[in-house]
Formats: sequence, structure tokens, C-alpha cells
Amino acid sequence: MDTIEQKKAFRKALCDWFNREKRDLPWRKTKDPYKIWVSEVMLQQTRVDTVIPYYERFMEAFPTITHLAEAPEEVLLKQWEGLGYYSRARNLQAGAKEVVQHYKGIVPSDRQGISSLKGVGPYTAGAILSIAYGKPEHAVDGNVMRVLSRILLIEDDIAKPKTKKIFEAAVTDLIDHDDPSSFNQGLMELGALICTPTSPKCLLCPVRDFCKAYHEGKERSLPVKTKTKKTKEIEYFAIAIQNDHGQWLMEKRPKEGLLADMWQFPLVETLTKETEDKFGIKQVVPLMEFKHIFSHLTWNIKCVTAKSSKADDLNETIRWFSQDELNALPLPVSMQKIKQALMK
Repeated sequence: MDTIEQKKAFRKALCDWFNREKRDLPWRKTKDPYKIWVSEVMLQQTRVDTVIPYYERFMEAFPTITHLAEAPEEVLLKQWEGLGYYSRARNLQAGAKEVVQHYKGIVPSDRQGISSLKGVGPYTAGAILSIAYGKPEHAVDGNVMRVLSRILLIEDDIAKPKTKKIFEAAVTDLIDHDDPSSFNQGLMELGALICTPTSPKCLLCPVRDFCKAYHEGKERSLPVKTKTKKTKEIEYFAIAIQNDHGQWLMEKRPKEGLLADMWQFPLVETLTKETEDKFGIKQVVPLMEFKHIFSHLTWNIKCVTAKSSKADDLNETIRWFSQDELNALPLPVSMQKIKQALMK
């Protein structure tokens, strides 16, 4: 888009379409920066339909940023259970504590201030500033890069971090200063509903007339994105151990790293005599096999059940839990699958 008139026409077409066709989503009924923040964090790497019930329950449990800041971590993680990527929840709470402690409970309304909060990156900062505060700030994620790579015919590799700067500059140049909220959300909505990764619905696109890739027949070859490396795979045995008192043995993961501080059924790479002696297990029976895929690795899990005559905790991180206590624990998705299979 080379002229001011073209840019104005593009903004109007995009914002008019968004305000006419936007999905009815709970976080679109508020301008509260805290609630917008929660929704944006939940929507990272998670489908909208999945997020809606979590968001509504989360807002009931933590209606204000102070409620979230003061919540015990296990209560927070239980509310987040099933959404995965639990570091998001921890970072969100850490950021909320910073807002309460240093900003009197008011989310900063400038990019420097909001970007200083734990877990708030350039996209989340821009989304909150434009949607909640009406600031003309860029909010560039994968959806936006895909849309603009086609509209502006940008053929730089979006897998390279430096390429994001190109799209941030493009949004800064194009954004509607009168309605930055509708503009940024319009780009996101367009990417979600129309300008999809495969088979874009170009005939339904409200900004097709401005799309260089469409006019050159390149819409299906963009964006350019190099393939990521093959994910690492790890084989695990998960042992669901129940003692004579009906208690279940659970172990707590390390404080740092993947699924930090979450509880799980004991995981071992191989079932050995040493493992059996350590947990006092007998009557080992296969239960299920499944894959659990993270962004960077895959767990191939073989789950077995076992009995044990032990009742004493091994230490603070390997403990016995009653059924009610187990139900109250926040569990990773992989462990929830096992628990559900056990309950059946």
C-alpha cells in the first residue's frame, strides 16, 4: 500500500469487517486491562473454544488482579489444570504481583512499563495497550505475520526472530490511530477465520483488493517459514501405585524446568528391580499407552498400575495421597489422562 488513501481504505475495510463479523467472545465484552491480559495469556498456543470455559472460571475465581496476586499457587494451578504450559500461569501471577506492589493494582498503560512485567512480551504488551487502552501499538503474532506476509507480499522467513521487526514496523505504519483495538483484533480475527494457514478463503476476504499475494497468485506459498528441527522423543513408564489404604503415590517435579513443581505419578525410563524395591511395588499390570506432545519434545508413555504395602512418604517430594487429596492436586494433562483411566 503506497498511498495514504490506500492505507485509509484498508483500515476502514478491515475495521468495518471486524466490527460486523467478530465472534462473540467473553473477553471482548470488557476493556479491563487485567481481563484482556488473562485472555491473551490463555490464548497463547491454545484454541479459542478451549479457552472460553477456562477464562470464565478463572474470572470467577480471580475477579480482580489483587485476587490473582494473593492466590496460593496450588489454587492457581488447579484453575489452570488442563490448559498446559503452566509457566504461563506462574508468570501471569508474578506479573500481577508486580502490578499490585509497584503500580497500585493498575496495569501500566505504556509499552515500557507493561513490558517490564514478568511474562509480558511484545505481542501481549501491544494487545493490552491497543485493546484495553486504545493505544496505537503493534501486536504481532503468527496470525498477524501470516496475514501481512500475504497482503504486503513479505517473503522474509517468519521463523527467524529478526523478521518480526519487519511486521512490527508494518503494523506501526498501517494501524488505525482512531480505532487501534479493532485494527489489531481485525488482523487476528482475519488470520483465525479467513486468512488461514492452508486453503485461505480469499473470496470471503474483506481486504482482498489490497492483497498483493492474491493478485500474484502467491497466497498459498506465504508465509515463508523454515521447518523446525524434529522434536526429541523420550520413553517413560508411568507407575500408578496404590497402597493397601487406597492411597496413591505421587512425586513432585523439580522446581525448575518443564512442568516445574507439578505432581505426577512416578515416571521412570525403565522398570527395574531397583524401582520396584524403592516403591515396594508388586502386581504390575499394563494400563495404557499414549503420546504426550510438548512444543519441543514428545513423551511416549507406557502406564502401568501396581500395588504397594507401604504407607510412609519417601520424602517431601514423593508422598502418598488419598483419593480426595489426589483430586485436589493440580496435575499436568498427561497425568490427568492416567487419573481418568484409573477412575474408569
